[in-house]
Amino acid sequence: MRPSGRNVDELRPISIETGVTKHAEGSCLIKVGDTHVLCTASLEERVPPWLRNTGMGWVTAEYGMLPRSTSSRMRREATAGKQGGRTVEIQRLIGRSLRAGVDRQALGERQITVDCDVIQADGGTRCASITGGWVALRLAVQKLMKAGDIVSDPLIDPVAAVSCGIYAGQPVLDLDYPEDSNADADANFVLIEGGKIAEAQATAEGAPYDEEAFLRLLRLAQMGCAQIFKAQDEATRK
Repeated sequence: MRPSGRNVDELRPISIETGVTKHAEGSCLIKVGDTHVLCTASLEERVPPWLRNTGMGWVTAEYGMLPRSTSSRMRREATAGKQGGRTVEIQRLIGRSLRAGVDRQALGERQITVDCDVIQADGGTRCASITGGWVALRLAVQKLMKAGDIVSDPLIDPVAAVSCGIYAGQPVLDLDYPEDSNADADANFVLIEGGKIAEAQATAEGAPYDEEAFLRLLRLAQMGCAQIFKAQDEATRK
C-alpha cells in the first residue's frame, strides 16, 4: 500500500494555471499533488556570445526552492553566495530537457530563459519544473508567433517528466516525498510526446535492480507522461 493510497500506476492530481504573472512572456503555476512550482519564460532578443551570427536560438533554465517550501526553513542560496550542487544539476537538467523539443534554428537568434521556483515541495520538483517549464515556454513562443516575429513553430514536440521508483518492492509511478525518501530505487524520466526519451536518471538507493524492473519503470513513466501531455495541451489551448 502506498502512503497516499494511490494505485501503483496512478499519478497525483495535476493542475496547470497559466498567465499567473504580469510581466513574463509565458507563465504557469503547476501543482502535482502537494508539489507546487511557479514557472516563467522570459524572452531576450540576444543569445550567448558563442551563438552570435549562427542564426540559432537558445533555451536555458534556472531553478530554486523558496526557504519554506519544505517542512523546515532552508537558508536562501543567495545568502551563501553561490548555488548548491543539487540546484545546478537540476537547472541544467531542465534546460537540456526543454532544448530536446526545440528547433533552435526556427527560434532565431533569441534566448528564452525558463525560471522554475518551487513554492512547496513534496517530491518530484524537477519533474514538475520540466512539465510546467514546457508550458511556460509554449506560451512565450505563442506570443512570438502571434506578433509575427517567427514564422515557423520552433517547438517540435511537447516535453514532460515524471518520477518512478521501487517502493515496498513494487514499481510505482510519481513518487511523493514519503515514497521518494524510502524508495529502494528511484528514476526520473523526461519523455518527448511520441515515445522518445530525452533523459533518464535512475539510481538504486537501497539495492540494485535488473533490466526488467527498469523497463517496468519506463512503462509506468510512458503511461504517466501520456496523461501529462494531455494536461499540457489543455493548459496551452485555454
